[in-house]
Amino acid sequence: MTGVIQRGPAPAWPVPRDRRARRFVLLLVALAVAAVASTWLAVSIGAVPVALPQAWGIVADRLVPGVVPRTWTPVQEQIVWEFRLPRALLALLVGAGLAVVGAVLQALVRNPLADPFLLGVSSGASFGAVLVLILGASALGGLSLSAAAFAGSLLALGLVYALAQRAGRLTPSRLVLAGVALAYLFQAAYSFVLQLAQSGRAAQQVLFWLMGSLGGARWHLLPLPAVVLAAGVAYLLTQHRPLNALAAGEETAVSLGVNVSRFRLTLFVLTSLLVGVLVATSGAIAFVGLIVPHAARLLVGADHRRVLPVAALLGAVFLQLVDVAARTVHAPQELALSIVTALFGVPFFLWLLRRRAVERAVTVG
Repeated sequence: MTGVIQRGPAPAWPVPRDRRARRFVLLLVALAVAAVASTWLAVSIGAVPVALPQAWGIVADRLVPGVVPRTWTPVQEQIVWEFRLPRALLALLVGAGLAVVGAVLQALVRNPLADPFLLGVSSGASFGAVLVLILGASALGGLSLSAAAFAGSLLALGLVYALAQRAGRLTPSRLVLAGVALAYLFQAAYSFVLQLAQSGRAAQQVLFWLMGSLGGARWHLLPLPAVVLAAGVAYLLTQHRPLNALAAGEETAVSLGVNVSRFRLTLFVLTSLLVGVLVATSGAIAFVGLIVPHAARLLVGADHRRVLPVAALLGAVFLQLVDVAARTVHAPQELALSIVTALFGVPFFLWLLRRRAVERAVTVG
């Protein structure tokens, strides 16, 4: 049972399919409403207070001029439209993306502890991004920030996968150890680059961004992650059956006709692309990809046709609320997002370790 993603407890009696479908739709609607409500809250809270009706009015007036009477100042309008709303939308995109990547990686490597941060993928993407931010794009052959982050995440995931092999098979425990080791390696590499930076202030700003920050969100940064995320999730939803088969084990996947090697390679490239694009806009944010997929499975079971959309919406809401907390808990100073997510992620990670230890003991006994 080591490394297998466990399904929730079976119900005492079968639930009719139409009832399960209705519950699933209602859950999606509830999560979508929560995403809208958390975004509305996010654009209202800050150093300059903006009442909830005013925040809604500013957005509505920008979309359809003259639809509501103006009760806000030009400063409030600029703050909401130019700064807070892009930041809130980016939080939705990054949270959804990290949650989906976490769900896919946990199925792909059959390890419930898998997460883009723990496997070193986020650190690899951060290394590529730091090289561009500090040394410039010309030093990397003209690569853009997103392209360099994608290359770094793909390199990290490839190394982790290679190091986790044993006798041609993937070993879940080696996977986590290799991921942690490579994460430290990439962190040491970009720390060295930051130490060599000419401007201490620039290096300090980049270091804060590396711990997760949405403070640089602007409208022109949103299209790329939005398109990549939408295309990635759409493709993954078409692959829910192979994902389910792979989560059950390689033998099961092969018996169902899945080309495991090619499928893994495709998903490694796709998840690396998603992580690279997201890290380029928000830095490396820990634990979102670990916590949210497990919460999604508790709600809808292990079928990835349901897990992926639920994880995306849950991740969006979760990171939105985390960002609000990061901006307000220690105002006017802003906390790095990974500081806030660690408050939830570390206890959850320890609980997962304890749960796996108990499962092993039951299995042996």
